[in-house]
Amino acid sequence: MAHPLNDLDNIDKKILDELQIEGRLTNQELSDRISLSPSPCLRRVRALEKKGIITGYHAHVDQDMCGLAINVFVSVKLEKPTEENMRKFESLINHMDEVLECYLMTGTHDYLLHVVSESLKTYERFIRRELTPLPNIAAIESSFAFGQVKKRSRLPL
Repeated sequence: MAHPLNDLDNIDKKILDELQIEGRLTNQELSDRISLSPSPCLRRVRALEKKGIITGYHAHVDQDMCGLAINVFVSVKLEKPTEENMRKFESLINHMDEVLECYLMTGTHDYLLHVVSESLKTYERFIRRELTPLPNIAAIESSFAFGQVKKRSRLPL
């Protein structure tokens, strides 16, 4: 199956790049930036949305200003990583607001979670009350981030 990015021309890529920088652009502002008249610009944006290439528009919220200064990367190993056990784990993780991201991994652990917390105390509570009681957990390892060196949500198109 062809990759959707291969179907995009330079104008579509410009649209995506501009919207990744500033998702609140009006159609007129966007069309001015990419040198395309407003009607075809809007048609292209709608087509990118319909294809699922643009999946939504989001505000970037300052984590520290929201009192969530602790970033933890949590490696989780399942006792038996069967398809059913993995599906159950993933379903349960998807309902935990503290977990921003969850990746299925290769190597010694099955999952890598990015968890945010207000403090060490609230993180400990999350581990004791939310994560450890989950079925089929063999091991949990937490790595605390001292700081963020780079954060980028803009894809290199």
